[in-house]
Amino acid sequence: MSAQELLVHGRVHCVDRMLVMGVVNASPESFSDASVNPSTRARIDLAARLVDEGAHMIDVGGQSAITNVPELDAHLERDRVLPIVEWLVKERPDVLVSVDTYKPLVVEAVLDAGAHIVNDVSGLQHPEVAGMCAGAGAALVLMHTRARPKQRLQDRDLYVDVTADVVQFLTERMRVAITQGLDERALIVDPGPDFTKTPAQTIAVLRRLDDVRAFGRPVLLALSRKDFLGAITGKTPRGRDAATHAALAYFAAQPGIVRVHDVAAARDVIATVEVLSGRTDVAEDYLLPDAIRYERPR
Repeated sequence: MSAQELLVHGRVHCVDRMLVMGVVNASPESFSDASVNPSTRARIDLAARLVDEGAHMIDVGGQSAITNVPELDAHLERDRVLPIVEWLVKERPDVLVSVDTYKPLVVEAVLDAGAHIVNDVSGLQHPEVAGMCAGAGAALVLMHTRARPKQRLQDRDLYVDVTADVVQFLTERMRVAITQGLDERALIVDPGPDFTKTPAQTIAVLRRLDDVRAFGRPVLLALSRKDFLGAITGKTPRGRDAATHAALAYFAAQPGIVRVHDVAAARDVIATVEVLSGRTDVAEDYLLPDAIRYERPR
């Protein structure tokens, strides 16, 4: 598949391989790592470690995706994410900073702080967010969903053809974003695994991901620890990392973006797939040094 162009802050990034987006949840309510490292300092340390492990992007979120609970106050969400964004922009200028939000107040604050991407899981509930991204030169993730944020919708009969619905929805939302002044090259599309989808519906979309890739835009795959993996493995979120890596390996030979909690493992998976698929090579004269051939006694 040919490379895609992603326009961010006036610079065109070539997405010609699978890029890794590390997850930093600045929310104690997170479905997958609740109560872990709740302080801002600990979140900044996590962001720094994920960058050091090879993340191309960091996605900072202040509101958990847990459903059927009230939305977080926008001012509190802003206060959770802003210090992390500001630190990343200043201290890790080579990484793209994404913020998982759809609220205009939060969007304005993080764009002013230099964030590069707004990851909107509402499906552009507030169209002006696209205009705000356009004004700041930021990119925008458009995700498929058929419910308001924080509302759980699991209906086996909701879609006649779930993949066709994803394509129709994203087509319409892209049109709205462009109408708001956003350059099409600044758009990223997300099929929304688990969002208003049963596990079987999520899997159906992922099996036909080429229908989403046909937009010619980078595809964000937020696969890490998702419920559809729990349906496959019978495990709770923190027990789904092996399944996450298997799903990543399945898609890793194609360009795009994968959103993960375990960046180091994701980079290893992608590197291995790229070599085995012939995209990259190990030098013919390379011999493994003893330092990594053996495990030292503990």
